[in-house]
Amino acid sequence: MAPQNTSSSGSSAPTSRPSYTDEQLHNALLNFYGGSSATAETCGHIFGFGNPNHEMSMLQRITATTMLDYESKLNGQDNTDDAAPSIATLLEQASSFHTAHGPILPLQSIIQSKSPCMTLAAEFKRASPSKGDIASHLHAGEQACVYFGAGASVISVLTEERWFKGSIGDLREVRLATTELANNNNNNNQQQRPAILRKDFITTKYQIAEAAASGADTVLLIVATTPFNVLQELINFARSIGIEPLVEVHALVELDVAISAGAKVIGVNNRNLHTFQMDLVQTEKVAEELTKRGLTFHHDDCLKEDGDKPQLSVCALSGMSSAHDVDRYRNVGVGMCLIGESLMRATDAGVAIKGLCLDPKDYAASQSVSGGAYTGGTKMIKICGLTNPKDALVACRAGANLLGVIFAEKSKRKVSVEQARDIVDAVRKFGERSDRMEVKINDGNKDNPLSALVAKSRALELAARRPLVVGVFQNQSFDFIKEMVDKCGLDLVQLHGSEGMEAANSSNFGVPALRVVDIELGSDGTEEEKKDRSSMDTAAAILSKVTSDPIAILLDTSIKGDKHGGGGTGKTFDWTIAESIQNMGLPVIIAGGLTPDNIGEAVGNVRPFGIDVAGGVEAGPGVKDVDKLQKFIGGAKKAAVEASKGF
Repeated sequence: MAPQNTSSSGSSAPTSRPSYTDEQLHNALLNFYGGSSATAETCGHIFGFGNPNHEMSMLQRITATTMLDYESKLNGQDNTDDAAPSIATLLEQASSFHTAHGPILPLQSIIQSKSPCMTLAAEFKRASPSKGDIASHLHAGEQACVYFGAGASVISVLTEERWFKGSIGDLREVRLATTELANNNNNNNQQQRPAILRKDFITTKYQIAEAAASGADTVLLIVATTPFNVLQELINFARSIGIEPLVEVHALVELDVAISAGAKVIGVNNRNLHTFQMDLVQTEKVAEELTKRGLTFHHDDCLKEDGDKPQLSVCALSGMSSAHDVDRYRNVGVGMCLIGESLMRATDAGVAIKGLCLDPKDYAASQSVSGGAYTGGTKMIKICGLTNPKDALVACRAGANLLGVIFAEKSKRKVSVEQARDIVDAVRKFGERSDRMEVKINDGNKDNPLSALVAKSRALELAARRPLVVGVFQNQSFDFIKEMVDKCGLDLVQLHGSEGMEAANSSNFGVPALRVVDIELGSDGTEEEKKDRSSMDTAAAILSKVTSDPIAILLDTSIKGDKHGGGGTGKTFDWTIAESIQNMGLPVIIAGGLTPDNIGEAVGNVRPFGIDVAGGVEAGPGVKDVDKLQKFIGGAKKAAVEASKGF
């Protein structure tokens, strides 16, 4: 994606920047690596090193662009009237700043002092390379104060100008605003200001000095793009001016480099910044490796009164948005979680932070997982209206999570007990199981429907790593549904009529239930009854009616006047309704009019928790078109990967 050259609210980024050729970017990287003297000993961990035909990753392009921008700036070629200050001048400015506004805070001590609570690094990020604008209207200082007031101990500020629409001015604004707020709070509760992290593509001592001059307490150093000898120099320089850096790794080979260079605070980016692939297990892998090496890092050990503090602190970076995520990493000894996009998108970032349950006691008491907007992307693919095992297996092999068999009387895809049983047997064999898949649900949050549904959606995601069979029913008796569950071996049921939200309680059928919420259209395909309501109003109305009974909510199109419930219309509804609901914290599955042609748009733009299709992949009623089915699932997966890319 091309860099963005315009600035937004609160950003002092310039309106234009020079462009560089691939050759210029490539040469900048080679010079940074050491030119002809670069060796595998110092650069062996760097993506593509030693390969003359290597194609630069996005991370490398941004890093090289940043290096060339600073080169132009320091040489007075950046089209500005102001000469760049020398590094000596920056260090003098840093000294004056910290004299006036308070000393640099030690990052590792900040993290360790929060034990047993998880330290939160809340990030201010207006945009990203792949997602464009995230919240360009927000002001850095104001948002940072919301973060701090809600419990963030570290504020991360993206200062890269082209792709992230940040600036060094944002950093200074955040530092001054949070310091002022902390000083006011000190009159009452002696609350310490948060540490401020400069998050950028740092390759020089100059950038570290620049950060210090604007009030930073710490800086991010990315091992993936930095030669070992340079990393060591940057760490030592940062410490010489009182800054403990956050050293970022992804792969275990990068962990080797970080430890050898003397890193004390190690951030594990769950996203591979070369490929943008996300893997939340990465932090756990690093924690396991540190344990094997006998290095101390566990956050709980900071509480020990009769021993030294752990040698290292481990931080999880990228991909987190919920209390479950926080607790997951707390259990392996992580001391800090950095969370950005979901907080920037949240309707109320303060409420979102409270929902993260940084204190383990809060998590144990509430089991809440609502921590802001749902940004996890598409996890569930449901192929509905199956009538035979062959089509079911095609769907399984292509990557479907949920396989729907319809028992509704009015459906032209209605199956018999025998058909459903054959499909269940085939799906179980594919998933190498002989019994119904148990969906492990914690019902301890019934009084908070939103939190309960988020937790249940997570449980569904975990269970559906092996395909599950869903029986679809519409205004049929509980006894009949329970009979079909038992006779056919269904894993889940889906209620698609006017049964009511409470009918989806698992106690009624012995298995969890999806609850369909109809988005009503007029006969002309427009939202006739809701023309005067915004998508956010519609979303809020839906959320006000949900209960903790279903395992997940599925939005589908219905036609005005249909008293039996929606489904099978072949029409899409306004997807911004689903987007608004997810921005309010609830992951949803969407259905209605999805096809191989529009699935990329649906997944890429809305990033729903799940998608559901029946007629859009058929050759005829109840008979799947293999090519359409495979294109649909493949397109959904590809779009989900693309939608998840970014920093």
